[in-house]
Amino acid sequence: MANAASGMAVHDDCKLRFLDLKAKRTHRFIVFKIEEKQKQVVVEKLGEPTDSYEDFTSSLPADECRYAVYDFDYVTAENCQKSRIIFIAWSPDTSKVRNKMIYASSKDRFKRELDGIQVELQATDPTEMGLDVIRSRSN
Repeated sequence: MANAASGMAVHDDCKLRFLDLKAKRTHRFIVFKIEEKQKQVVVEKLGEPTDSYEDFTSSLPADECRYAVYDFDYVTAENCQKSRIIFIAWSPDTSKVRNKMIYASSKDRFKRELDGIQVELQATDPTEMGLDVIRSRSN
């Protein structure tokens, strides 16, 4: 079903890979891209469970928008292992206006397809999605 706002559909692979990340923890992160010609959101990159946060951030393009999901593991002040699924809407200042508009108008519909997102971030540069930001939003 295409999104009325932007006309973008969500490829089934997006939902399947997200379920893998959420339930089986087979991916550390997923980067999603809108394929304008196909009018749908597709999986662009999958992160291995052993990949670091730096591997994740380096997989986001410097001048194009993306959606991403990151499986963030952390230890609470009470020394408990916890995990949060973080949704990041990556919209760098250097990306084209049209690119930003398409991603912005499709975000809510796409996010609804991914059941289980616990934290959402909007980032226009890497400092807005640093580990310290994610850690503070995860508690």
